Amino acid sequence: MDRFVSLRTKFVAFFSVILILTCSALSWFFIETRRASMTDSLNQLGTILLTSVVNNGQFRYGGLIAEDRETLRQFTESLIAVEDVVYVVIRGADHIILAQQNKIVKESLGSLTFAQERRFYPEEEIAERIYSNPPSAPLITPVALSDDKILVPTAGPSDSLWLLSSLTENLYDYAMPVLRRPATDPSLTPLPLELEERLHTKKDSPPRLVQGVVQIGISDARVKRAMFDVIRKVLLLTTLLIGAGILGAHLLTLRITTPLRSLAGVARQLAEGESPQPLPASSNDEVGQLTQMFNFMTRALQERNAAITANLHTIRRQISQLTTVHKTSAAITSTLDLNQLMDTVLQLLMSNLGFSRMLLMLKEEDRNVAYVAQVAGVSDEIADAARYLSIPIRDGDTFIAELFIRSKPVLVHDLGTVAHRMHPSILELARRVGVVSFALVPLQSHNQTLGFIGGDRGAQPCTEEDLNILVTIASHVATAIDNARTYAHLAKLTHNLEFLVQERTRELSVANEHLQEHDHRRSQFFSVASHELRTPMTAIRSFADNMLDGVAGPLTDRQRMYLNRIGHNLNRLTRIINQLLDWSRLDLKKETLHLEPVCIGQIAGLVAESLRAVAEKQRLTITMSSPQQLPMVLGDRDKLEQIFWNLIGNAVKFTPPEGRIAVELATTPENRVQARITDTGIGIPPDHLHKVFEEFSKVPSAMPTSQGAQLGLFITRSLVQMHQGTITVESALDSGTSFTLTFPSASPAREFPGRDARTDAPTARGEDS
Repeated sequence: MDRFVSLRTKFVAFFSVILILTCSALSWFFIETRRASMTDSLNQLGTILLTSVVNNGQFRYGGLIAEDRETLRQFTESLIAVEDVVYVVIRGADHIILAQQNKIVKESLGSLTFAQERRFYPEEEIAERIYSNPPSAPLITPVALSDDKILVPTAGPSDSLWLLSSLTENLYDYAMPVLRRPATDPSLTPLPLELEERLHTKKDSPPRLVQGVVQIGISDARVKRAMFDVIRKVLLLTTLLIGAGILGAHLLTLRITTPLRSLAGVARQLAEGESPQPLPASSNDEVGQLTQMFNFMTRALQERNAAITANLHTIRRQISQLTTVHKTSAAITSTLDLNQLMDTVLQLLMSNLGFSRMLLMLKEEDRNVAYVAQVAGVSDEIADAARYLSIPIRDGDTFIAELFIRSKPVLVHDLGTVAHRMHPSILELARRVGVVSFALVPLQSHNQTLGFIGGDRGAQPCTEEDLNILVTIASHVATAIDNARTYAHLAKLTHNLEFLVQERTRELSVANEHLQEHDHRRSQFFSVASHELRTPMTAIRSFADNMLDGVAGPLTDRQRMYLNRIGHNLNRLTRIINQLLDWSRLDLKKETLHLEPVCIGQIAGLVAESLRAVAEKQRLTITMSSPQQLPMVLGDRDKLEQIFWNLIGNAVKFTPPEGRIAVELATTPENRVQARITDTGIGIPPDHLHKVFEEFSKVPSAMPTSQGAQLGLFITRSLVQMHQGTITVESALDSGTSFTLTFPSASPAREFPGRDARTDAPTARGEDS
C-alpha cells in the first residue's frame, strides 16, 4: 500500500506552522519594542544627567570656572553613584582634565598636566570634537576598550543583530559642552570677588565659547539583563501557547478524521462486496450529517445489489429455460440448430477441404459488435479464450472493416506483414496457435453481412483456390445461418412470448420502481447538499471580499491576484450549485409555471441589454432584430428570462474577443414565435452535438474554466418543453453555434393569466429533444 500523509497530519502541521509564525512574530515585536523602550530610557538617563550638571550654576561657577576641585569631586561622586554610570570626566576651558572618576580605577581629581592615569577612560578625540564644534545636545558615542586599555569610539552593535551581540556590556560616552552664557542672561548670578578678579586677570586672553566639557560613560549591562529576563519569560509563554495550540489542533482533527476513517473503512468494505454495519452519528454537525447520508447511500447500494442479484438469478433461470427449449428444437430439427449447424460446417470444411483450423465470427443482431461464434481445430484453452472475445465494428484499415463493412474477402500469405490490420485479441490468439497464412470470406444473406468464415492450413500457405472455395460455399453457409436464426426466433416467440412478456413486465415494473426511488433519493441528496454548500460559500465569499476591501490590512499584488482567482472560482461554484438546485427541482417535479401573456422580444431584449456590459468588456458585439408585430406567448416570465440568460450567457462565455452574437426573433408560417441565438464562438464537436441537452453531459470545451455542472442546457430544454416549445442546435468547430427556439403563440383558449402549470419536463433520466 502506498505511503501517504494523513489529513490529520497535514492539518496539524499547517496549523502549527501558522501558530509558530504568528507567536514568533508577536514575541519578536514585543521584545523589539521593549528593547527600543529600554534603549530610549538609557539615552534619556544620560541626557538628563548631563543637562542637570551643565545647567547647574554651582557646578558652572563654583566648580568649573573657579576650578574648585572639592566641588568638582562632589559632582563626580554624585554622578558615579548612579548604577549605570561607569566613569565621569570633567575638562576645563583649556582642555585640561579637572576631575575624573571611574568605578574600575579609583581616582577622583585631575591635574593641570596630562600625566594622570588614562587607563579605562575615553581618549581625548571625543572631547576635541566638542571643543572644535560644540553641539547643542549631548553627543552619544559608542566606545570600546582597546589593547592599551583606552576607550576608543566604535561603530556600536547593529540594531538588527542586537540579540546576537556579545553578552558583555556595551559602553556609550555621553559628552556635552559647558557654553558661555550672554551677559544679559537673567539666570546669571553675581560672581564672587575672587572669581571676578580671576576673570579680570585673564582679560587680555580671547574669550572662549566652550568653558568646559563633561563626559559620562554609561553601560547597558542592566538593560541587557532586563532584556534577557524579558526574552526568557516571552519564550516560555510563547512555547506554552504553541504547545496548547498544537494540542487543540490535534484534538480537533481527531474529532474530524476519526469519522472520516470510519467512512473510509465502510467504503472499503462496500468495494470488497461486504455488507457493513451502519455507522453511528456521533454529532449533529456536518460530520454527523455526512455519516447519516453515507448510511443512507450504503442502504441504497445494498438494496440495489440485492435487486441486481435477483435479476441475475432470473436471467440465469431464463437462460436455462431457453437452453432447454433450444435442445428440444435441435432434437426436432437438427439441421436448423445454429450451434450444431456451425460445428457441422466447420468440421465438414476441415475434413473435406484440408483446413487445419477454422473460425466463424458473427455480428450481434442488436449491436455493431462481432463475436466468435465457433472455432475448430484448437485446444480447449484457446477455444474458451476465443469464446469471450468481442470486437467493435468500425470503419478503418482493418480486416473487420474489410469483411463486415465493405464485404470483401481477404487472403493473407504472411501474418507478420498484416499484423497492424488485425485486432490485438485475434492477433494474440493467432500467434499462440501458430497461424501463418489464412483466408477470410464474408457471409452475406439478403444483402446483409452476417459474419465471416476463415481457415488456415497450418504451415502451408493458403491459395487463391482456397479463397474461391470458401467464397463458393459462403453464401450457402450464410443462408443456413440466417434460416437457423429465423427459426430460433420463431421458436422463441412461439413458446415463450407470453411468458417472457409477463416476466419482463413484472421485472421492468419492479426495476422501474427501484429506479424511481433511487432517482428521487438522489435528487433529494443533491438538493440538500446544494443548500448546505451555500452557507460555507457565503462565508468564504465574505472573507475574500473583506480582504480585497483591505479589512485585514494592505495586500500585495500576488495576494490580490489570488483573491481574484478565489472570487472567480466562487462565482463558478455558485453557478454549479444554482444549476444543481434547478435540476433537483425539475427532477422532483417541484417546478411550476406562472403563465401569463408575455412578449418574447421584450424579455430577450432585456437579457441582451443586461449582458451587453459584460460583452463589451470582452470586445463582443450583441445585435438584436425583431419584427414590429410579434405574437404574445403564454408563459412564465421568470422561466423565459432564465432560458435567454442561459443561451445568451453561454454565447458570451464561449465567444472569443472581437466576436459577434445575434438575437433574431421571427414568426413562423404556423404562427409560432421563433427565437434564434447565433454566435461566432468556438463551436461544439460534431460527435458531441447530440449530447449537449443531456444532464451532466461530458462535452469537451476549449474554455473549461467557463463550464459549470453542464446542466444549463438540460435545464433550458426542460423549461422550453414546459412551455410546449422546441429547441434545436446547429454548430461547427471554430465557426460558432446557433440555438433555435419556437413557442406556440397565445391563443384565446390558452390565455389564463396567473394560472399555475406544474412541470412535465423530463426527469433526471430525461430523453433528448
